[in-house]
Amino acid sequence: MKYELTNYMEVVVKDKLEELIDKEDVCKCEQCKKDIMALVLNDLPPRYIVTQKGEVYSKINSLFLQFSTDVTSSIIKAMDKVKKNPRH
Repeated sequence: MKYELTNYMEVVVKDKLEELIDKEDVCKCEQCKKDIMALVLNDLPPRYIVTQKGEVYSKINSLFLQFSTDVTSSIIKAMDKVKKNPRH
């Protein structure tokens, strides 16, 4: 069996960012998305899990709601910061 170490907070942030970015007036280029993700991931604590390959998404889905509010708040702050100071 192959086990993988994953920061599931990164996956949750990426999924939530894709959901929120279309609703906000912020640049959607790859540079801005990565800048937003970096700001958010530096703001939130990492959450590492060890799973067998393929199990990670089922675990992430079960934990997503627990962190959804904190992630959403952090993403909105990061989008505002990147919008005011884009690096592209």
